[in-house]
Amino acid sequence: MAAPIGVFDSGYGGLTILKALKKQLPEYDYIYLGDNARAPYGTRSFETVYEYTLEAVKWFFDQGCELVILACNTASAKALRNIQQLDLPTLAPNKRVLGVIRPSSEVIGNYSLTKQVGIMGTSGTIQSESYLIEMAKFFPEVKVFQQACPMWVPIIENGEYDSEGADYYVKKYLDQLFTQSKDIDVVLLACTHYPLLEAKIRSYAPKGVRFIAQGDIVAQSLALYLENHPEIAQKCSKNGQLSFFTTDNEQVFEQQGSLFFGQKIAAKHTDLA
Repeated sequence: MAAPIGVFDSGYGGLTILKALKKQLPEYDYIYLGDNARAPYGTRSFETVYEYTLEAVKWFFDQGCELVILACNTASAKALRNIQQLDLPTLAPNKRVLGVIRPSSEVIGNYSLTKQVGIMGTSGTIQSESYLIEMAKFFPEVKVFQQACPMWVPIIENGEYDSEGADYYVKKYLDQLFTQSKDIDVVLLACTHYPLLEAKIRSYAPKGVRFIAQGDIVAQSLALYLENHPEIAQKCSKNGQLSFFTTDNEQVFEQQGSLFFGQKIAAKHTDLA
């Protein structure tokens, strides 16, 4: 029986991915889950992120989902490989779990003329070195410079992305990135929260630097994946419907989530643990 495509994030950021998915593939049904009660994931250990993400994946499977997108760089970095290799073969061999790091790594090098690319992400994503590993496969000639931005997600999740405090931390991390190399001409915003800071980021960045958010990249990658895997596409329902769940307060999720998704949303509460 066909079921929605699951979209998971530790909080609100994955809604920027869902927004792009809905635009690119509007016919599909989607079910979104934000683990807001335990966010942020970026500073948590590999073991904890893996445990939490696996719980979420099992929740989606319980809802009937055949395909789950980890719309979270930290979960993709710290949990995806284990889930794909260790859990799916016994848990649900015919279901699929995909992430956001590989699709971004496959294309980001194409945008750079200087062959110097910056990656800005959570501490967890940067420490995992997942982008260094993946980009070396697709763009061995590109030099990759990483910058952890541990304060950006808390600022965004607390609705402070337009504040003067946000200006301070945006400038701080950009300065740290471009101190590593002044020839970086493309920067991947390797966290799905960061589009809400994009206007500030651009205002403090050197002229001519291109900043790439992940929504459209992931959406295009999913469209290609479903085209190449019709057996998975057949299992995904197509009524153009959306549903939203959070592990925390649903009223707060609706208010904050609407800012990320770009329109009003209605959410329900669910428990994972």
